[in-house]
Amino acid sequence: MHGTMNKARNDIQAVQVDAVKPVEVAPGVIRRRLPGPGRADGWLYDLVPGIEWPESDLHEGLARSYYVLFGEITDEHRELGPGSYLVLAPGDPFRPRTTTGARLIGTSTPA
Repeated sequence: MHGTMNKARNDIQAVQVDAVKPVEVAPGVIRRRLPGPGRADGWLYDLVPGIEWPESDLHEGLARSYYVLFGEITDEHRELGPGSYLVLAPGDPFRPRTTTGARLIGTSTPA
């Protein structure tokens, strides 16, 4: 075994996502901020049934990706269910809606 395989890592962060303080960022949109490396951010979104993101979410200079954990969302003409992965380039609009409710995990990284 190489000596580095036993080396303790002090930079690993772990959280129980449901223990992270939820913040309602819009009616029916609950966000939990998750730790990310460096300038990257992680997010967990819970969308209640029957909501639409209040406005088109644009982030200049940030690439974003979302993974649907459960439920279904619709963005423009795409229906995305559990296991769907959506990648958005900086400035791409994102305005999901859901009839079922959904949980998404997402990341934002500087472009």
